[in-house]
Amino acid sequence: MTDEIPQAQPLPTLRPTRLWRWRRNPLRRPTDLVQAWIGLALAFAVLAATPSAMVLVGTTVHRSLQQTAGEQARSRHLTTAVLLHGAPRHPEPGSAEDRHTRYPVKVRFTDPTGHPRTATTEVRPGLPAGSTVQVWTTDSGETTDPPWTAEQIRSRTLGSAGAAGVGVLTAGALTYAAAARALDRRRHADWDQAWARTAPRWTTSP
Repeated sequence: MTDEIPQAQPLPTLRPTRLWRWRRNPLRRPTDLVQAWIGLALAFAVLAATPSAMVLVGTTVHRSLQQTAGEQARSRHLTTAVLLHGAPRHPEPGSAEDRHTRYPVKVRFTDPTGHPRTATTEVRPGLPAGSTVQVWTTDSGETTDPPWTAEQIRSRTLGSAGAAGVGVLTAGALTYAAAARALDRRRHADWDQAWARTAPRWTTSP
């Protein structure tokens, strides 16, 4: 009567030398070479696809943003408004923070149709009641943000192009990781089968 087959030992770990999967050696398995080819193919694919994706996405986004900015410029109007009450003063007048701080204040203006309107807009600290400020309004008289500038369009375009490049790199990395996991499962299965064939030779009968 023979003993039970011992449990398979852990898969041996190859020393992480440079390009070891490409070198001929007794420990290299077919799946190692397959993984090396997959990595090489994905590297070339990512290098080729990343610039193309960035240019394509950047061009598309830039064209779309320019069209939107044009529509905004046609439908938004710069209007003079009068403060109905004074803006609070900043605790540190003349400071860098004071120059960038804005306070919401109610203002009155005339909309593009000639009707008087009131709204709340952000103004510099310390402006007294009766001061005039410029506000952007829509055709219907609602206050809104100014049309996108060329710098804003450029910034958004670069951000979208960069995101596209990162997306391609991430897709390549995830694909390689998935392939490596599948090949690892195959290697472990092959190791278990080889161990099952070899282990009986090491067992003894009473």
